[in-house]
Amino acid sequence: MSVEEGKKAPDFTAATDGGKKLKLSDLRGKPVVLYFYPKDDTSGCTAEACGFRDQLPDFGKLKAQVVGVSKDSVDRHDKFKKKYGLNFPLVSDEDGKICEKYGTWVEKSLYGRKYMGIERATFLIDKTGTVARVWHKVKVPGHVDEVLKALKAL
Repeated sequence: MSVEEGKKAPDFTAATDGGKKLKLSDLRGKPVVLYFYPKDDTSGCTAEACGFRDQLPDFGKLKAQVVGVSKDSVDRHDKFKKKYGLNFPLVSDEDGKICEKYGTWVEKSLYGRKYMGIERATFLIDKTGTVARVWHKVKVPGHVDEVLKALKAL
């Protein structure tokens, strides 16, 4: 399954860091930056998370909520957030159901070896719950600025 611009964002309820729960539809009324990343505490994922952390005041001015999603456990998310001072929720998708809904669980290739993993992707969801913008195969440098620019255009 994949999510397209102009369609309703698939709803989900999932565990987040700190033992909390997050239901996507509860965030309606404000824009949501939902970003998927492969693994806590790896170089690219840390750079991306820290980019969102550093720009969070700018996202906040636009009333946007940033939410990260990976298959890491709540415990790993807690450690990752604490280590880097992350100031937004991280959703634990250990069973991969959210990744399936959003089409981010894909076949990848590394040095000729094929395996399944999370494609780095970001979904900008408007305040009505409609997907306004999708980025697949995200390259981390400059991505947070690009998302912020798209958010300002909403």
